[in-house]
Amino acid sequence: MSRINKHTEKVKYRRSMRSFFFILHFSFFVFVLTSCYEETQVLVNAEFQATIKGNNHTAPVSVSIENLTTGADFYQWTFEGGIPESSTEQHPGNVTYNKAGTYTIILEAWNNNERNSKEYTFSVDSTVYIAFDSEILINDFAPAEVKFTNLTTGASSYEWTFEGGLPASSTEQHPENVIFDVPGEHKITLTVNNGRETFTTSKVINLLPKIDVSFDLEPSFDDYDYEVPFTAALINKTQNGLTYEWQSTGGTIVDKDAESTEIIFNNPGTYTITLQGNNQKETKTFSREITLKANSNLYTLQNVKFGTKKAEESVGCFYSLAERKILKPSEVNPTNGKEINLAFFGLDAGFSRCYFLSPTDALSSGFASIPDASKTYYVNDLSQTSLNFTDSDFAAMADDTKLKSLDIKSAGSNSTWFTNVYIPRLVLFETAKGIKGVIRIKAFVSEGDNSYILTDIKVQKEAK
Repeated sequence: MSRINKHTEKVKYRRSMRSFFFILHFSFFVFVLTSCYEETQVLVNAEFQATIKGNNHTAPVSVSIENLTTGADFYQWTFEGGIPESSTEQHPGNVTYNKAGTYTIILEAWNNNERNSKEYTFSVDSTVYIAFDSEILINDFAPAEVKFTNLTTGASSYEWTFEGGLPASSTEQHPENVIFDVPGEHKITLTVNNGRETFTTSKVINLLPKIDVSFDLEPSFDDYDYEVPFTAALINKTQNGLTYEWQSTGGTIVDKDAESTEIIFNNPGTYTITLQGNNQKETKTFSREITLKANSNLYTLQNVKFGTKKAEESVGCFYSLAERKILKPSEVNPTNGKEINLAFFGLDAGFSRCYFLSPTDALSSGFASIPDASKTYYVNDLSQTSLNFTDSDFAAMADDTKLKSLDIKSAGSNSTWFTNVYIPRLVLFETAKGIKGVIRIKAFVSEGDNSYILTDIKVQKEAK
């Protein structure tokens, strides 16, 4: 081999060796560099906490998100069915779910070298609207049948409580009608559940008392003695009735279907009056028995007080048979003046001079004049007449027979008077219409300026 060729071979060998070592050094450098990079790579751990606010799972539900992820630079949130539906924020805040269902929250987190994800699944319960209506059938009187209409939405179970009702409870969504027998307030409670939470509402229904039938019988002013002919008002006292029917074993009922009416009897006897009341729930009856006497044509008035002159305004001195009451001079007017039949004059508290006088003579005895006064005749002292009437006769009077036989008008005198020397004392009278009567003075009561005589009076109803 020539020297030139040998030199050339040596050069090639040196060059190949330099290339080998260059490649070897470069490979080692890459290896070292790569090893260092792998040792400094950051790992991604996707983690978050989802908290349902107030632990309220009933829609709308608010979920707060706390991001606990480490090692990530980028985030992708997916909120299935939520508002918002997604986010790329590290801390997305709160998410709202308005409808019932099962939802999954997905977090994807990553950096330039690694990606990681996490899911969280939870349930939202349906929104509950709780309400019900009640309808009292027919009317509000007990006993009552009540219909309940459930207006609740979003519930899966129901529990009813009917205070005082039959049945007392129910678990039906739409319960059957309930019967309430007792009047008053009844609390109705509905409790519902949507699978996790309970909701309650109540209302009160008020029932009126059951029908209670009753009536009063009120005689007319002139028939207080229960003698025929007899007229009385039938005054309905029924509680919680709607319709009525009157019946009687005698007499005449003016309007049998009226709430209140009037009844008339012309014959004595014992009768039963019945009122039947109905309120579309119940029918009940109530009866009263009444006994009527034959007509005696005689009224008996008891404990009538006539004041002395000084007691004319405190006790009163005038008496109206038509109104059956004492009148004071200040109460007399043109309307009632003509109804005054009896007038009394008592000089003083010692009753040293007393007499009954005609209303027409009021002015002459020191009273104010009575307008439209009528004449009344008196026998103030029977001993001055031929008339015979005793206290026993007064007590025995069951009718006006004794009075009819007396000629009081002829025996009357304006000049006689009496004192309190003896009691009882009898004074006879006859009105301008011919009605006769007797006054029995049973006490002289001395009370100073308020002194009076206490009397019983028997008088004809009408002149015969």
